[in-house]
Amino acid sequence: MLSFKPIDIEDRKIITSCIYPCNYMNCDFSFANICSWRFVYKSEFVVVDGFLLIRFFADEKHRGYMYPVGSGDLKHIVGLLEDDARTGGYPLRIFGVTPDAKSELENCLPGQFAYTPEPDYFDYVYLRTDLASLTGKKYQSKRNHVNRFKKQYRYEYLPIAPDIIPLCMSLESKWFQTNSTKNDIDGLRLENRSMRFAMNHFSDLGLLGGAIAIDGEIVAFTYGSPINHCTFGVHVEKADIRYDGVFSLINQEFASRIPEQFVFVNREEDLGLPGLRQAKQSYHPAILLEKNTAVKKT
Repeated sequence: MLSFKPIDIEDRKIITSCIYPCNYMNCDFSFANICSWRFVYKSEFVVVDGFLLIRFFADEKHRGYMYPVGSGDLKHIVGLLEDDARTGGYPLRIFGVTPDAKSELENCLPGQFAYTPEPDYFDYVYLRTDLASLTGKKYQSKRNHVNRFKKQYRYEYLPIAPDIIPLCMSLESKWFQTNSTKNDIDGLRLENRSMRFAMNHFSDLGLLGGAIAIDGEIVAFTYGSPINHCTFGVHVEKADIRYDGVFSLINQEFASRIPEQFVFVNREEDLGLPGLRQAKQSYHPAILLEKNTAVKKT
């Protein structure tokens, strides 16, 4: 019987000690994401037999599990998850199964899972050096946006620190009022709640962020955190679109300050939103990280 416990900030050390050494660059493995969104998914974890196991509710009717992270007897671990799911009256669903994880499952339990790709949740993964330098013909338009912004405005880049967090959240409030509609207001409210938690526990979550200020006013901000030993995740990016080119600028400025140990930058999913998909594609990802939902066959 697995003894899951609710995830809290105090669990950062044990959870990251399992995740950071691995090669999974899935944005869902960022501790900051896991913790700041746990109020939505009722996320819980347990470490057993060398594996980190995380379970959550994908919605009110479906319990799900993240792919087990660790080394050892994967077949045994999957059996434990299946027993846990069955005890709750659910089939075993494992979310965010990347191609590497799928290969591991198939080597261990061939033909026992049905896989469904989830394109709206594929991760856009870039080379950090590409985002920081914007060199080459494919980034010409991005360089143009940045250069126009620099010619038009005198700005300051500020690392996110306690003194500017209220200013960042003021921009977030304005962004929320401008962009919320009847169709997406519930999702934006959840995002706002997650963001407020993250900002209030910035250091404890291991977050790194930056902001663009013009005449003392924050016009853009972003933050993220490590996912594993070589991949950094960017979780939030907000900007006042009245300033043409500000998104391109905050993206480049922040990427240039991400520690060099991180080869890759995961800018997360497009959620099936056409505008967001176009924006993420325009930065030419090095990897479009496929994620599947794996359901154990009965």
